[in-house]
Amino acid sequence: MIKAATSRDALLGGRVTIIQPENGYRAAIDPLLLAASVPAKSGETVLDLGSGTGAAALALAARVDGVNVVGLEAQGALVALARKSAEESGLSDRVTFVEGDLLSMPADFPATFDHVIANPPYLAAGGGNPPPDVAKRAATVEGEAVLSDWLKVAQAMAGDGASISVIHRFDRKQEVADGLAEGAGNIVVFPLWVKEAGKDAKRVIVQAWKGKGGELRAAPRTAPRTAKGLVLHQANGDFTPEAEAVLRDAQSIRL
Repeated sequence: MIKAATSRDALLGGRVTIIQPENGYRAAIDPLLLAASVPAKSGETVLDLGSGTGAAALALAARVDGVNVVGLEAQGALVALARKSAEESGLSDRVTFVEGDLLSMPADFPATFDHVIANPPYLAAGGGNPPPDVAKRAATVEGEAVLSDWLKVAQAMAGDGASISVIHRFDRKQEVADGLAEGAGNIVVFPLWVKEAGKDAKRVIVQAWKGKGGELRAAPRTAPRTAKGLVLHQANGDFTPEAEAVLRDAQSIRL
């Protein structure tokens, strides 16, 4: 068997080392932005659904000292790379990666978490032109688990008072918000603008909160609050200082 070539890349200004395939599935800035949006504190637990090569889980652990993250990923090859990345980043004591299907959670998996994050495939099943690379296709195109499944599992794994944060395509923001509204409240839509606030957003972070004791913090069908968002690039294509602070200096995003 010929092993696929991998690269070692630095994230968050060198705070994290990630090992990933040289070709095919590679982490972009989306998992770093997602991780920065999680209001986690030391001692709390976080579930990363569909953790891929571990970028979001490791970035979150590097940003918040004392937080414990579990990544669930269906592709065993990516789980193996994520575990190596955790070791090289000095985070294997607080970040664990488990191979498993979100539609059939491992029997010994923790019941609930203080926070749940997810970066589901952006393309609906049967739509678009799926990438030829198997790993990349699984990460970008819905398979047996569609978006509604991801959102239901995220809510089921969120404990009382937990946050649920999802990054997705901007044009599917209402779909994400509606899905989360079935079991969580206080929904915030946070656009990630390309170069100018109010124009050309490709990604969005949607965050919701699960109530305590079964009570929702807000009525499920309350209209989501739209935040100012974050402008990612300057006119010349460079990251804005605000984006640079998140992507390089490990600053948080306040929704």
